[in-house]
Amino acid sequence: MAHWAIGDLQGCCTEFDALLQAIRFNADRDRLWLTGDLVNRGPRSLDTLRRVHQLRDNLVTVLGNHDMHLLALAHVPGARLRKHDTLDEILAAPDRRTLLDWLLQQPLAHHDPSRNTLMVHAGLVPQWSVAQALLLAAEVQRALLLDPTATLTGMYGNEPDRWQDSLRGMERLRFIINALVRLRVCSAEGRINLKFKGPPRQAEPPWLPWFDAPGRAAAGTRVVAGHWSAAGLVRRADLLTLDTGCVWGGALTAVDLDDAQRAPVSVPGNREASGEAES
Repeated sequence: MAHWAIGDLQGCCTEFDALLQAIRFNADRDRLWLTGDLVNRGPRSLDTLRRVHQLRDNLVTVLGNHDMHLLALAHVPGARLRKHDTLDEILAAPDRRTLLDWLLQQPLAHHDPSRNTLMVHAGLVPQWSVAQALLLAAEVQRALLLDPTATLTGMYGNEPDRWQDSLRGMERLRFIINALVRLRVCSAEGRINLKFKGPPRQAEPPWLPWFDAPGRAAAGTRVVAGHWSAAGLVRRADLLTLDTGCVWGGALTAVDLDDAQRAPVSVPGNREASGEAES
């Protein structure tokens, strides 16, 4: 049995199928960890979501920002497709309800204590321990299931930009969502900058890649994440970042979570995506 972590699919179903072949994925024995952003920008969002749903008993996934955007389009009256979205086929599909009901139930964080590994789409602010991050992710998930329209309507925006335990209501939920699905850089004090999209080396003080912030409360746990294609593949004892830019013509990458000596497996990325990278 192998546990493979795979980066952002973003509607690249052809590449996903090719990667499953490359790793010799066997549904009878293997398991997938997907870092979220299953859909959008790539040419086959509907096919990708159907494929993931088909494999649902053999995988875990977390919600990414593009997945949340799709859910908002489905649940928020008046929500509109953006210029470069490739989500219209999903919204018009006969099995839309089955797919979107399943997607809505997916978590924002997944923890496997036996592997000392936490998966989120984007990152964690340095003040959050693994236990706190899981509690906060569950808080958002409960809100999504209880009132998806209100939660998805209120999630947009970049404020507040610093975590405080005293945050309440939609401000609290918005910060949690932004950290888990949009974060790239933050300050040591936990302020987040959601406008930065460049490679980690271009971050200027006080901003640091979230995974290099000093004193991280979750530093003793391996965190698996995607979202930041400009960061690419980073593999170290406490971190695995997997967005290697498939949708932008980079690659789709899988890493065996249980074999540190096994080389990552990649397939060439898509060259037909719409829009600009790193959204």
